[in-house]
Amino acid sequence: MKRWLPWVVAIVVLIVLARSITFVDETEQVIVLEFGVAKRTITEPGLTLLLPWQDAKRIDDRVLDSDAVQEEYLTADKKRVVADPVTRWRVEDALLFYKAVGDEIRARQRLDDLVLSELRQEMARRTMGDMVGKERQTMMNNVTERTRAKAKEFGIQVVDVSIKRLDLPKEVQESVFARMRAERERLAKKYRAQGQEESDKITSQTDRERDIIVAEANGQAERTRGEGDAESTRIYADVYNRDPEFYAFQRNLAAYERSVDEASTVVLSTGSDLFRYLTKPGKAPKD
Repeated sequence: MKRWLPWVVAIVVLIVLARSITFVDETEQVIVLEFGVAKRTITEPGLTLLLPWQDAKRIDDRVLDSDAVQEEYLTADKKRVVADPVTRWRVEDALLFYKAVGDEIRARQRLDDLVLSELRQEMARRTMGDMVGKERQTMMNNVTERTRAKAKEFGIQVVDVSIKRLDLPKEVQESVFARMRAERERLAKKYRAQGQEESDKITSQTDRERDIIVAEANGQAERTRGEGDAESTRIYADVYNRDPEFYAFQRNLAAYERSVDEASTVVLSTGSDLFRYLTKPGKAPKD
């Protein structure tokens, strides 16, 4: 029995040491508890030796987020809006945090209550136009500052508060969209009417220019035709004056070509002037 006693003592010591040695990760803080009462906080990463009656409560030291439930708010201009805020935070004082809220679940609940309350007050002082314009960032900065000041009593440091989504209630969206559609249809009709008016104006101008061009072309054609007829008459007269017999011969040939073809049958008197050059060539017709 005496031979095994040192081994038993050694094993017990090892078990106690194994239970007492705690590793602290760089992403967390450790609260040392004695019989359930928080005594101190370990923030440095590495190995730490605890007493056998002490326990370790680990607290995340990273930046966490809390996505609050979507709520409906009333703006200064009596518009109903739905906002979905998101809060980024971290545990600044682990000991105070543990005593005030206990764990992350209750911490998120307390933070969400603070954020929703501050956001409701801030939105009540802002119009819908402010929240979708330049004032939105100022509004969220104010909410962040007031929430940060109140969260310090829980050992929490609020990094920032932002709105993930800002929208209208579903029952209001339909009426807004209906008004938007009506406005767009009104503008579309206006633009179509303006376009049709401009089209009619261009078409009228084009038709007028076309009529002017056609009239000028017809006038020019008539002048050219008249000049051609005058020149033709002059040439005919000149040819007739130079050789009446040859002129008469040409006119008869043209008459033959116009009146007689392979399928034609012509019955004429032997004394007809039309075929004079066929029956008695070389003699001028009688006037």
